[in-house]
Amino acid sequence: MASSLLLTLSAHPHHHRVHPYHHHHLYPPLSPNLYSLRTSASAAGSKKRRRVTSISCGAEKISAGDRVISAACYLYPFLDGVQYGKYVLTQFPPFQLVLQPLLPAIRLFRASPFTGFLLFLTLYFAVVRNPSAFSRYVRFNTMQVIVLDVLLIFPDLLERTFNPRGGVGLDLLMSLDSTVFFFLLVSLIYGSTSCLLGQLPRLPIVADAADRQIL
Repeated sequence: MASSLLLTLSAHPHHHRVHPYHHHHLYPPLSPNLYSLRTSASAAGSKKRRRVTSISCGAEKISAGDRVISAACYLYPFLDGVQYGKYVLTQFPPFQLVLQPLLPAIRLFRASPFTGFLLFLTLYFAVVRNPSAFSRYVRFNTMQVIVLDVLLIFPDLLERTFNPRGGVGLDLLMSLDSTVFFFLLVSLIYGSTSCLLGQLPRLPIVADAADRQIL
């Protein structure tokens, strides 16, 4: 029964990942007075952002619905990158038993190559860019998992470009894939658990990028 997880991962190719947001801000030259005003405004905005973030961290300020929605979002990058665990699952069969409850979700996610992309669009435009319907807490966590998923472009490109069949190259690929898999698994456990407890998880590398995208 556990081997069906490996069959599911090997039966479907990698999903293509798209990086839809590249913002380039161009500003005209500023006079010293205007520059000082802008600097003060930026500092005030940063303080306000930190204040909003700290308020959102309080367990008493976060509804049960926001906690559940935020926790569920951390499944997205894990399901999109679970194939990086094929070497770990082969060498350490007990991991297959641990992930067995997620097998229906993995099969559903990988049923179509467009599932990940459609879910990406839904999360970004319906949640992150919809402050009137979702709290900043939900939108930050959603943006954080989106950034994490976008970063999966890099190991995917490396694997597609080199695709070693043996030797040192294959050993390096196995190490890279296993590292990505464990990072996604830890992110899933840490992110979803923190959200259910009403805390604000901040993943390394992606948290600051997500913060800049949330108004």
